[in-house]
Amino acid sequence: MKKFKEKWEIQQNWQLLFPFLGLIGLVYSAYKIANTFLAHYNIVIIIFSTGFISYFLLKITLLLFKKLEKKWILDYKWEMIRVFIVFAITGSSSVFVGRPIIKLLGITKENLNPILYWILFIIIGLVFYQILLVTFGWLFGQFKFFWEFEKKMLRRLGLRRFID
Repeated sequence: MKKFKEKWEIQQNWQLLFPFLGLIGLVYSAYKIANTFLAHYNIVIIIFSTGFISYFLLKITLLLFKKLEKKWILDYKWEMIRVFIVFAITGSSSVFVGRPIIKLLGITKENLNPILYWILFIIIGLVFYQILLVTFGWLFGQFKFFWEFEKKMLRRLGLRRFID
C-alpha cells in the first residue's frame, strides 16, 4: 500500500477514494461491455470477459495517464483519476440531460429527418456537456482545471467572445 501511495502521490487516506472509485467505474464499464456483447452466454463467461476487459481498460487508462500527466498541469498524480472520473460522469450525464430536453422541444426521430435529429441531439448534448463539465469539476474540487479546459475548448470552437 505504501508503494501505491507513493506512486500516486497520496498524502492522506481520504485521497484513496479516487483510485477506488476509478477502479469501480472501470470494472462496471467492462461488465457493461461484456454483457452487451455476450448477453446470451453463461454468467461465468461474462465474468471472465469482464476481468479480461477490465485489465485491458486499465492498461489503456494507465497509458493515457502517462501521456496526459505531461500535458495537464495538476499538483498530484491522484488528481488525474479525479479528472478522469469527472469526464466520465459528465459524458454520461450530458446524454441523460439531453434526452428529456430534446423530447421537451418535441423533437423525435419520427417527426424529423434522422440525420437532422442526431445533429440536434449532439448539439444539445454538447451545450449541456460544457455546463456539466465545469459543474462536476467544481463538485470534485477541480474547478480551476476544468474552467481552463473549458475556455480552451470554446476557443477551438470559435466562441472566444463568450469567455473573454
